[in-house]
Amino acid sequence: MNVQHKRAPLVELKLAGSEQAMEFSGYGAVFGNIDSYGDVIERGAFADTLAAAKRNAEWPAMLMEHGGFGMSADDMVPIGVWTELEEDERGLRVTGRLADTQRGREAYQLLRMEPRPAITGLSIGYVPKEWTPRTRPEEPKRTLKKVELFEVSLVTFPANRSARVADVKGDAITRREIERMLTQDAGLTRSQAREVLSRRFPSLATQDAGPDDDQTAERLARLIETIKA
Repeated sequence: MNVQHKRAPLVELKLAGSEQAMEFSGYGAVFGNIDSYGDVIERGAFADTLAAAKRNAEWPAMLMEHGGFGMSADDMVPIGVWTELEEDERGLRVTGRLADTQRGREAYQLLRMEPRPAITGLSIGYVPKEWTPRTRPEEPKRTLKKVELFEVSLVTFPANRSARVADVKGDAITRREIERMLTQDAGLTRSQAREVLSRRFPSLATQDAGPDDDQTAERLARLIETIKA
């Protein structure tokens, strides 16, 4: 069986409720974007796999670095489970929960590291079922129309470098997290981000962390959308 891999950076990390949840979400693949292998995945490519997974309860595995490509049995042990898999207009959106094991907790800590996550990539292990080859030099090497998905991994070096972590939500919304989102997501300079922070979020401007505040997160999301528009 010729299992192939595609990598796309994690775009969202959601730490729900308590640290015991160890949940995150992102995109295992992005549609219409040429990756470093020269391939493009079309929307609908995962439809058969997702339907079979929900019908048979045989979901793709969650591995770290594709299980070290089978170098050892321990590496092939899953680090968690995927709880949601769906296609949207952007790509294959995945939500998962890391296991309360040594490797699961290590992955969780890597995702939460400061001043930036130590790992942000997601990658798929699959078998191509239907594709069209390149007919002109400017076209992608392959356009993948249907693939059979076997696993989605957390990886260090993703092939799709256009996506990145967009949000981190934990037990507290920190000043540093807001600054990062304003600079990375809204395109402000650091000095502009600090000025916005002091005006719009004064309770966080002089402290490293505040309480878990859904209203603050909603206000920040609206503000970023306004700036980007």
